[in-house]
Amino acid sequence: MNMGLTTTKNYSKAELELAKYAKALAHPARVAILQLLIKKQACVCGDLVDELPLSQSTVSQHLKELKDAGLIQGTIEGPSVCYCIHPKEWKRMQTMFGKLFNQPIFCGTDCC
Repeated sequence: MNMGLTTTKNYSKAELELAKYAKALAHPARVAILQLLIKKQACVCGDLVDELPLSQSTVSQHLKELKDAGLIQGTIEGPSVCYCIHPKEWKRMQTMFGKLFNQPIFCGTDCC
């Protein structure tokens, strides 16, 4: 994450990691890329640009964000890079978001 040291030192490792995943999911193009990779269930090379209404440079920027977050992995095959979901990181993200969203909430009668 690109927060200053004084900002991040007040948060746990788990909170920072969850925020990293949330940031990666915070753009609809990145969500669309992840959905395509999941749907294909294989490494996808150059045809991502053909399936998205985005330029090559924009797709590349979003792929970089997803890779930096650890959610995808890529391998170089000749002149192209092939991408797929990083299974271990994906499972970790699912677990962390599951813990967040499965916590019971209480809102009494005098709640906002």
